[in-house]
Amino acid sequence: MAWLRSLIYTVYLTVTVIPYAFACMIWSPLPSAWRYRLTMGWPRLAVWGARVLCGIRWQVKGWENLPDGPAVLLAKHQSAWETLFLPSHMPRQICFVYKRELHRVPFFGWGLALLSMIPIDRSKGRDAFDQVVRVGKQRLDEGRWPLLFPEGTRVAPGKMGRFKSGGALLAARTGAPVIPIALNSGECWRRNAFVKRPGLITVSIGPAIASQGLTADELNAKVHDWIDGEMRVLNPERYGPP
Repeated sequence: MAWLRSLIYTVYLTVTVIPYAFACMIWSPLPSAWRYRLTMGWPRLAVWGARVLCGIRWQVKGWENLPDGPAVLLAKHQSAWETLFLPSHMPRQICFVYKRELHRVPFFGWGLALLSMIPIDRSKGRDAFDQVVRVGKQRLDEGRWPLLFPEGTRVAPGKMGRFKSGGALLAARTGAPVIPIALNSGECWRRNAFVKRPGLITVSIGPAIASQGLTADELNAKVHDWIDGEMRVLNPERYGPP
C-alpha cells in the first residue's frame, strides 16, 4: 500500500509541476513579492499531497523564536520534504543557496530561477563563499531570510554531517542572528527513496543565536550543538538521550 500511495504521489507531483512551471513564466513580469507568493503555491500543494496521499503529517515547535527582522536560517537536512515545507510555510520570503546548475532542470528549475535566490557556481571554490556573502547580504537587506543546510546534503536519520561554514560566515559578516532548525523528515521521506512512509514530522525552531563577536567557526559550533541536542530530543532512539 505504501508503494502504491507513493506512486500516486509521484504522478501527482509530475502533473502539477508542469502547468505550474508554465504559469511561473506567465506571471514572471509581476513584482517579486507576488511572484514568490504565487510560486510557493506548488510547494504547498506538494506538502499537502504528501499528507493526504502518503500520510506524512507535520507539526512545528518554536514558531515564537522567529524574529521580526533579519535572520539566517540554518537547518538540519534529511529529506526533500523540508525544501518544500520551509520556503512555503515561513512567515517571510526564504532564499536558498543552491548550485546554479539547478536552473537547467526542466519545469522545477525554471520556476526556481525566477525567484531571485542565491545560486552559486561551485566550481569557483572560495569565490563561491564570497558570492554567498555578497548576494546573501542583498537578500537580507530586502527583508528576506537566507536558508542554508550546513551539512550540505541530505543526511540519514541517526547521523550528523560535518557542518560547512557558508551560512555561519554570512551571519558573522552581516551581523544577522542565526535561527537553528532541527527536523526529522527522514523518518518518513528518506533520501532517494521512492516509498514514503506515513508518520509525523516535527520541525523544531530554536532560539536566535547572536552572531556579533563570533567567528564563523564559533557560530557554527553553537548551531551544531543546538541541532545535535534537539535531534536527541526528537529521536533519542537514533541519536542517544539528550
